[in-house]
Amino acid sequence: MQSTGLKRIYQICYYVLCKRHFYGITSSLRVLPDFLVIGIGRGGTTSCFHYLSQHPSIIGSAYDEIGFFDENFHLGLNWYRSMFPTKFLKKKIAKRFGKCLTYDVTPSYIWKPWAARRIKELFSGIKLIAVLRNPTDRAYSQYHLSLRNGVVKSSFEEVIEEDIKTFKKFEDSGSIIDDEHFRHYIKKSYLGRGFYAHHLKIWFELFDRKQILILTSEELSTDTNKTMNKIFQFLDLIL
Repeated sequence: MQSTGLKRIYQICYYVLCKRHFYGITSSLRVLPDFLVIGIGRGGTTSCFHYLSQHPSIIGSAYDEIGFFDENFHLGLNWYRSMFPTKFLKKKIAKRFGKCLTYDVTPSYIWKPWAARRIKELFSGIKLIAVLRNPTDRAYSQYHLSLRNGVVKSSFEEVIEEDIKTFKKFEDSGSIIDDEHFRHYIKKSYLGRGFYAHHLKIWFELFDRKQILILTSEELSTDTNKTMNKIFQFLDLIL
């Protein structure tokens, strides 16, 4: 137990002070996000990250896919703060444009219930944006990424057939959909990450419907200006 605690302290010091340097040292002077883009992977969230920062009243995090509420929660809020602008800069922009918002885009949050609960605990009133892609196209895109990275060598058809068998076994076993289901089934599945109804259920249980905006990657791609205007209106920003 003691060694685990010391390891955690070392990790926090290393990632906050050594990896984030000046940003980590000044973390107490920095802000936290006003809204989050929670998903979905292979759905255009990287483009959304860059489009958002083009609004004069919006400042993004240091980079997208920070993963604080899932993979990096153990690093603490000071590490998370190091990813965002200073209170001084935010105040300066708000004075000039009337408002200033900061954001984090991490597409893996959407299918991780524990991330949703952590967000609720720390930011109960935060606004959330989900960009969803046609599940088949999303799965095919994820497959090709895995193929390029050497993660998979099977054909797309073989991968999907294996996914279907896995989920059928899960249903036949009568198992419940809990955190372990998402960790062991959804994480490894090409089809599973497209089960949006399952993913969003926890978010709608935790947050008010008015806090959540759902868009499609297709509309973001084909009608970018209109879609971004929807986002700005949702965030109560003057266009």
